[in-house]
Amino acid sequence: MKKPAVNPYLPAWEYVPDGEPHIFEGRLYVFGSHDENGGNEFCLGDYVGWSAPLDDLGNWRYEGVIYRKEQDPQQQDPTIPSLSTRAGKPHLIFAPDVARGPDGRYYLYYSMDLSGVVSVAVCDQPAGRYEYWGKVACPDGTVPKDFVWFDPAVLVEDSGIYLYSGSAPTKHYPGMPEKIPGAMVVRLAEDMKTIVSEPVCVANGPETAQGTSFEEHPFFEASSIRHFGAWYYFVYSSLQGHELCYAMSRRPEGPFTYKGVLVSNGDLGREGNQQPQYYMGNNHGGMEQIGGRYYIFWHRHTHGGQFSRQGCADEILLQPDGTFRQAEITSCGLNGGPLPAREQRYPASIACCLQGPDKEKMKQLLPLQPQHRTETDIPYVNGAKEPGHPEGYRSWLENLRPGSVFGFKYFDFGAGCVILSMTLRGQGQVTLHLDAPESPALAELAADSDVWVTVQTEVPSLTGVHSVYFTVSGREAARLDCADLCFE
Repeated sequence: MKKPAVNPYLPAWEYVPDGEPHIFEGRLYVFGSHDENGGNEFCLGDYVGWSAPLDDLGNWRYEGVIYRKEQDPQQQDPTIPSLSTRAGKPHLIFAPDVARGPDGRYYLYYSMDLSGVVSVAVCDQPAGRYEYWGKVACPDGTVPKDFVWFDPAVLVEDSGIYLYSGSAPTKHYPGMPEKIPGAMVVRLAEDMKTIVSEPVCVANGPETAQGTSFEEHPFFEASSIRHFGAWYYFVYSSLQGHELCYAMSRRPEGPFTYKGVLVSNGDLGREGNQQPQYYMGNNHGGMEQIGGRYYIFWHRHTHGGQFSRQGCADEILLQPDGTFRQAEITSCGLNGGPLPAREQRYPASIACCLQGPDKEKMKQLLPLQPQHRTETDIPYVNGAKEPGHPEGYRSWLENLRPGSVFGFKYFDFGAGCVILSMTLRGQGQVTLHLDAPESPALAELAADSDVWVTVQTEVPSLTGVHSVYFTVSGREAARLDCADLCFE
């Protein structure tokens, strides 16, 4: 029996943002950065591998650590600057991409801390143990310095091997060029690391976007590249941060033209929506075609800040002209349809809507240190190891104050469900609504406990497919946590 696929698609204890999906050898693999549960910096972990069967996208397999940051010999180079928080510690490795080379081996591209280069590792298997291969450079060993080498993406075609890279922040840091054009592409030799062309700009950053198609959504970072049909799709994070945009071209080196937003991790802009449905932060991901459907992979933020990010994916609909409609962020992601509601216990942390009581002040999250998370007034996803719990880890929605809303898209209630049960902790009430949080109240559950308790109530017979929302009420100082829910 297939396991329902949910968002986030990996186990609740795993934090792999910046996800690049690729189909290799008949399986779906996702490569990304590696955050920590409740971490105090981005990308603290080594690279890990995850894969799933193409016909069972809820059944992910952990492939283990595929590359350790200490394997890069540049770790020993005293001339490479480090982030201010990393003094005396290994340099961090950021958002990678992987491609199968002409020789049949797999090549992993990444940028390390403030090294100013893109490095490469190689392996005989998609998620085996990669070994350092070298750095991307010209034949004489030099690296072009007229743009920022960061967030690489790679495409292997019959016409050549193309590497995309770049970062275009509004604030320049030491070592950056005087003017940053945006995202750039270079061609590589068959050794997968030697530059054999001049850099070409494929997406304009804020300093060069005026008068171009990128003017309203300039490139910031997070390069990703795909080739579907007659079109090349360049995916990137715009200066707005929360959205992944895309541009199209008939050629891998462009020119590319901005076409729209693929996903926002606050669901902003979709069908004119201007109210964030979830607390926003940076975003990074890629596209993939799986079983005739197209998906955009993206990431959400947990723990009340930006340092613990989890991968999500949602379907994007292809239009006759080759463009895509903006994805709706959901709880059912890669499932191919709504989640079966009956007699399935789902973690509340798969909520795709999470709003605090002051919805008008929802904005992008700050990178919070752990000690500051207890001071925040916003609701957020939390989690901790728990022996005896499935997967040895429990996740939950924390700090649900009166006026908060959390919701799920979508559940299929089939012929009918008449009982709702939830695992709650704290003080307060949650009220069930279908299709919109403003719709009539259907049932209410209450808790007043310092430990987890499971409570249940009868509900009017629920049938068919619906989004499900819960509103939170109680005395002003009340706080409520929700771990899971089940319909019967």
